[in-house]
Amino acid sequence: MTAFCAVDTNGMQWQSSPSGTVWRKRVHLVGPAESGQVTSVVRYDSNASFPEHDHPQGEEILVLDGVFSDQQGDWPAGTFLLNPEGFRHAPFSQPGCVLFVKLRQFPGLDRRHVAIDTNALEWQDGEVSGLARKPLYSQEGYADSVELQKWQAGADSGEIAYPEGAEMFLIDGSFQDQHGSYTKGYWLRFPAGATHRLQTDTGCTAYLKKAGLKYLISETEIAHQ
Repeated sequence: MTAFCAVDTNGMQWQSSPSGTVWRKRVHLVGPAESGQVTSVVRYDSNASFPEHDHPQGEEILVLDGVFSDQQGDWPAGTFLLNPEGFRHAPFSQPGCVLFVKLRQFPGLDRRHVAIDTNALEWQDGEVSGLARKPLYSQEGYADSVELQKWQAGADSGEIAYPEGAEMFLIDGSFQDQHGSYTKGYWLRFPAGATHRLQTDTGCTAYLKKAGLKYLISETEIAHQ
């Protein structure tokens, strides 16, 4: 995880899951296809479902479109979920949905279970002009944090540093930096120590995770879990 990476998920083909009604576009996979550590965009067809299962090392979900459901409730677009180790559910979707999902990247038995309707949160002023934030997750004892960011049209971030790396998924709008230009559906990963300068003509909204790279593992490590 020492190099910058950018993937346009719009250009990827959907891959089927064992259920036959759930589809994935994987941007990160270490280990077996159905039990490894993975980051992906996931699509549930209408009336799609998965059998009940648990999530070793946790699961994170951002509902991008539609309604995602499990026995805990119905989660519409804009919902952020963090299901920690020990959590079990049988997910489904009646109308269909699209999700941004991260699996096996949240070790720690004392992590909180999080379920947030981000639409109900107020935007908070960011550290630089043109930026607003919605903090979604941070917890004492763990390095990673998650937030939504909203950049106004014409914003210029100046140099942003990621001492422990970062991961971004562009939910809406577009921006450019020294690496290239990105539109809705792009996934980006910045290695530890990376910097970039975000500029946007249109404005944009993005998911941002900081310091999560330390929880990514190698093929050797996952084979011994």
